[in-house]
Amino acid sequence: MKKIILFLVTLAFVFSTNAAIQTQTVEYKDGDTTLEGVIVFDDAVKTKRPGVLIVHQWMGLSGYEKKRAEMLAQLGYVAFCADIYGKGVRPATVPEAGAQAGKYKGDRALLRSRVNAGLAALKKSELVDTKRVAAIGYCFGGTTVIELARSGAELSGVVSFHGGLDSPTPADGKNIKSKVLACHGADDPFVPAKDLAAFESEMRDNKVDWQLIAYGGAVHSFTQPMAGNDNSKGAAYNERADKRSWEDMNQFFGELFR
Repeated sequence: MKKIILFLVTLAFVFSTNAAIQTQTVEYKDGDTTLEGVIVFDDAVKTKRPGVLIVHQWMGLSGYEKKRAEMLAQLGYVAFCADIYGKGVRPATVPEAGAQAGKYKGDRALLRSRVNAGLAALKKSELVDTKRVAAIGYCFGGTTVIELARSGAELSGVVSFHGGLDSPTPADGKNIKSKVLACHGADDPFVPAKDLAAFESEMRDNKVDWQLIAYGGAVHSFTQPMAGNDNSKGAAYNERADKRSWEDMNQFFGELFR
């Protein structure tokens, strides 16, 4: 009987903990374009808390970003998954994803507009302490959050996970008001040495508070299990780098929001 009672108590605790994490779809606009993001938070927390914008990889907003948002909500943040491509625009194939990502990488002004719309949507939440906001992004999203910083956005910091680190307009580094953390796969073939050098020069020349952490043995997409585990393809999951980079992000947030 005692075991049954203990099981029921444990089950109730687990249920109540999970039930506290709320996920809501949010429609918002960038000009005439309708976007569809997702906000995730712990409704057991009654005070305002830091907000974290999450920007998706090149396949568009997916369950992967929502899972990361849940992880952040469990840490006490309000997480908002931005939608760069637009409501209903979710690539089904790699060529479609390449076309969508290329559209925005080729038009950085449009990319900045879209990600700033997501930041504004996050800040509209009454749950968010707008003085304590950060942004993180994966692959295409990693590139995007650095562009968010370059746009002069008001936020505490950005974290790029295996994002592109090119520097198409180095002078824009002067607009960066936030701290920057780039989590990079040391063996990522999609980020050439010239891009790394250009990124570092931009950060140095504009006196940005920046960090670049390279994870040995990791290639592109090292935080994404759906990338498989074959490094020879250039993109693969690396559990060690995934866990280390998440902890590095947590330490970075501790510095930002203390």
